[in-house]
Amino acid sequence: MPNLQTKYMNLTLKNPIIIGSSGLTSSVEKVKAAEAAGAGAVVLKSLFEEVLAKESEIKSSIPYHPEALDYYQSQLEKEYGARDYIELIKKCKAEIGIPIIASINCQSAKWWVNYTKQIEAAGADAIELNVFTTANNTVVTSRDIEQLHFDILESVKSVVNIPVSLKIGIYFTSLPNFAVELDKKGLNGLVIFNRFTEPDIDLNSIELKTSFVFSSSDEILRTLRWTALLKDKVEFDISATTGVQNSDDVIKMLLAGASTVQLVSVLYREGVEKIKDILKGLEDWMIKHNFNSIDEFHGKLSFAKVKTPEHYLRAQFIEKIKSF
Repeated sequence: MPNLQTKYMNLTLKNPIIIGSSGLTSSVEKVKAAEAAGAGAVVLKSLFEEVLAKESEIKSSIPYHPEALDYYQSQLEKEYGARDYIELIKKCKAEIGIPIIASINCQSAKWWVNYTKQIEAAGADAIELNVFTTANNTVVTSRDIEQLHFDILESVKSVVNIPVSLKIGIYFTSLPNFAVELDKKGLNGLVIFNRFTEPDIDLNSIELKTSFVFSSSDEILRTLRWTALLKDKVEFDISATTGVQNSDDVIKMLLAGASTVQLVSVLYREGVEKIKDILKGLEDWMIKHNFNSIDEFHGKLSFAKVKTPEHYLRAQFIEKIKSF
């Protein structure tokens, strides 16, 4: 059988399939199920900056004047909200053999130095920084948004020795330049691209609501393009996500240059056992094309290596328009 082993952020994975941060990785039992289904690694459900502690626990523990309470509450929520998360990491490391990647969903660099120390001490194999902020005024520049990512990354890298990845959305003016700057600052892995909840309007109630739908295979194409474009420009590893539904999608991402792929939507739809089908499809394809290991075809069709790199660029658009 082909060897599916791969490296991601200097971690050895038995295969390139990672279950992304979600409700599918929120407990020891669920992570055990992920391992049994064949996952190469998991990213634990995120610890969110905004909801780090239960308000009632903080209030009951501080018999202070209300004004003082407000101050201490804001501090202690940030300071102690990670206790359950740290315990989850410890239990997973004690009972599960695949790499455990912690996830922090953050929008500032202020709070994470102490938390990431705790996460490393708990045994996490790596940390994924899930950064999302919205520029909602005319003062914030594109450079400000990039600098926020740099600040968060550097604050974490300064205090931990385990690998650190960054999970980003698509909204960057010059992604190659941004990626190279991240590379210079010691980033170990880039996860592209995150999917966020989007606003919607309910026409019956005439109210604003939030929409979030599962991804589909056609959404891999943007990730495919940027994986291929970035692959040979940076030293860090790329983990491709959004729209990966089957073994064909996984193979395409590996050919473009991704070291791993992260699955969520398809596993919600079909269950974590879907991983077995995906791995079987990957093995069958490798046998068909006489590949004994992933290293033999990893990045084979990246922008720097493919014979027709123009297909990743504007020329592709022009060609398609002409055909219509």
